[in-house]
Amino acid sequence: MTAAIKFYTNPMSRGRIIRWMLEEVGQPYDTEILGYGVDMKGEYRSVNPMGKVPTIVHNGQIVTECAAICAYLADAFPQADLAPEITQRADYYRWLFFAAGPLEAAVVNRALGVQVPEDKRGMVGYGSFEDVMTTLETAVSGKQYVAGNHFTAADVYVGSHIAFGLGFNSIEPRPAFVSYVEGLKNRPAYKKAAELDDALIKAMNS
Repeated sequence: MTAAIKFYTNPMSRGRIIRWMLEEVGQPYDTEILGYGVDMKGEYRSVNPMGKVPTIVHNGQIVTECAAICAYLADAFPQADLAPEITQRADYYRWLFFAAGPLEAAVVNRALGVQVPEDKRGMVGYGSFEDVMTTLETAVSGKQYVAGNHFTAADVYVGSHIAFGLGFNSIEPRPAFVSYVEGLKNRPAYKKAAELDDALIKAMNS
């Protein structure tokens, strides 16, 4: 039987974020692995015109962009309890989209060697890399979860960004970052998602 969710991904992509989110949701899903190049830039563009992964299709609804997919899945499957009550979502939305905007832009620009002149910082949404890191540190310091007292989709997304950053040395290993991520890595869904994608990478390279 075909699952209601179809997941387009590559195990060496941001699709790892959505794999984790799907495992947290706990619903069956079908996975289609796409290679870089022809696979993503061919017929797949009818699903995602950007020719990038990840994408999900749920009951005919196409959702792209990792933060949007995380938020969508949390709302589509409320029984998984991956979003706070609607009246308690300020921090949830704040940090979910902080990571999607200022954090990702600042980290990527720094990795590419893009230097924003001090007098031009007002033109970029993140201002400065240093301000982003200090703000991120504030968001997770002394907390198990970034938005309230239980795990949410915001932790999947923010935690993934920090984990990637620590792994690729694009985010410095401040104690608050390390502590926050280590707590998330103990989740069964995180471990299962990592095992699935790591096994796919191994198979692709064998």
